[in-house]
Amino acid sequence: MDGYEVLWGARPATRRGPKPALSLEGIARTGIELADAEGLAAVSMQRVAAELGFTKMSLYRYVPGKAELVALMADLAMGAPPELHGGWRERLDAWARALLPRFTQHPWVLEATTGPRLPGPNELAWTEAAVAALAGTGLRGSERLDAVVVLVGHVRGIAQQAAATPDGNPEQQLGSKLAELLREHGDRFPALTNALTDTGGQDQALDFGLARILDGLATLIATRST
Repeated sequence: MDGYEVLWGARPATRRGPKPALSLEGIARTGIELADAEGLAAVSMQRVAAELGFTKMSLYRYVPGKAELVALMADLAMGAPPELHGGWRERLDAWARALLPRFTQHPWVLEATTGPRLPGPNELAWTEAAVAALAGTGLRGSERLDAVVVLVGHVRGIAQQAAATPDGNPEQQLGSKLAELLREHGDRFPALTNALTDTGGQDQALDFGLARILDGLATLIATRST
């Protein structure tokens, strides 16, 4: 069984006789619980097997190795995308806001979904939903795909900041540290000092960045329509 079969293979139909001792979903959920509690480094075939009360070798009957296990875990943790309604902008806004908690609730997914790899059906369904939201806008296929990449990058950046400060608000913590530095060194950084004293509120990075990305797409879509 290879990575493709683990993620995309048809699940065997129920047959007469004793049920299999383990299931791919059960194995993956055990791995998710470990990763949520202790991080992705804590996940190994040996550890997952022990948590399930089986031997490491018995796990290899279902999953060929850790890479395939982590891919399965990430796809299961992502889950299916939400139903989207409204115009393209409303749909992409809702899509991005629904994606963020999938990363913040399972921070290890950020690491597990980086670089060239085989995406699973749930992850691909998220991409499909976002690309479909831009159908009929006049954007070329490459532009629709690039727009999704930009949106994912923004959401991932916010999630990474949140993962780095699990005990509090990342923007607030950064602002506090900067304010402390600028009290002593503000004369060297006047523009930054001025910006920090005229914030108009914090913790707006997701909203601000999302709005600007969608504004840019709206401008591009308008040029296509003319």
